[in-house]
Amino acid sequence: MSTIKTLQGRRRLLAGGAVLAACGAGGAWGWRALAGAHAGPPRVRIGDGTNGPKGMAWVPGGTFLMGSDARMAADNERPAHPVRVQGFWMDVTHVTNDQFATFVRETGYVTTAERTPDWDTVRVQLLPGTPRPPAEVLVPGAMVFVGTPDPVSLRDYWRWWRYVPGADWRHPGGPQTSIEGKGGHPVVQVSYVDALAYAEWAGKRLPTEAEWEFAARGGLEQATYAWGDQLLVDGQRQANYWDNSQRPFPVVNPRAGGAAGTVAAGSFPANGYGLYDMTGNAWQWVADWYRSDYFARQAKAAGKRPIDDPQGPDDSYDPDEPGVPANAPKRVIRGGSFLCDESYCLSYRPSARRGSDPYSPMSHIGFRLVQA
Repeated sequence: MSTIKTLQGRRRLLAGGAVLAACGAGGAWGWRALAGAHAGPPRVRIGDGTNGPKGMAWVPGGTFLMGSDARMAADNERPAHPVRVQGFWMDVTHVTNDQFATFVRETGYVTTAERTPDWDTVRVQLLPGTPRPPAEVLVPGAMVFVGTPDPVSLRDYWRWWRYVPGADWRHPGGPQTSIEGKGGHPVVQVSYVDALAYAEWAGKRLPTEAEWEFAARGGLEQATYAWGDQLLVDGQRQANYWDNSQRPFPVVNPRAGGAAGTVAAGSFPANGYGLYDMTGNAWQWVADWYRSDYFARQAKAAGKRPIDDPQGPDDSYDPDEPGVPANAPKRVIRGGSFLCDESYCLSYRPSARRGSDPYSPMSHIGFRLVQA
């Protein structure tokens, strides 16, 4: 295989790994009391700049069951285990295009997608011995969901992803696209390192995986979704995910505007803590390294005692992505995206988790931040 095809294959494999997700998760419907908390829905508290940071919701500390033992939960979500987190503030929505534009304007920051790829960060995601590709392959760009004109095997994920030179946060679908009129949409095509740079500028940080899941559940213990156990509420969708009733995944209709995408942040109802789009719309970077076996390892180490504010593993491990070394560096992404659907990806659930290359921006990954 040529080095060009190898690099392209690596990008495709990463894309597939990021969009693949576990199916299903179970839980009981209704508000559940967390340890030390009162039964009933939590009180929503949004900061206004005087009483709490502006645009952030207060997420109270508590103990919850992290992960899932539901019938259709993936192995990397198992087992459900008690975790305790301290209270924190969290951005009410994803960081938006307008917010990220302010950061870039004030700092002159250049994102990963806008830089020539660094071979040292690329080769660790490739099999040992892969030769360095020619310079014309290592060009600025990012992974873009392009879809297919007709139904295809869902094993062939390289058919609906493409590395597009010139794709970046201002042009998430490639040079011919823009974010004009989408200032309130989640910023995407940002890498993990881009999210860290924004967080430092904003005086915030990425949430840990435990904080993220606690917040996403919104006070509902082991519910399937961030809003309960039923996918639809009064017949209405509660998140931005792929609608198979309109077209099978990953078919796109160029005449109808092409590929699916994000919607404005806050387009769907908030969860119990006042947080919007914790699932669906765009994946969210969190701070932890990704290990597929992390939940099993930490549950075994802790026994039945709650784990206090876990900070994640010390390294990465993912043996489930063909063509990528099991120990390739990956950070956790949570929440699913507009590409998740019933037949292929049910990651618009609080317990679903994946790992992604921290230097690989994609058209369905964004982030939000927290503050103590």
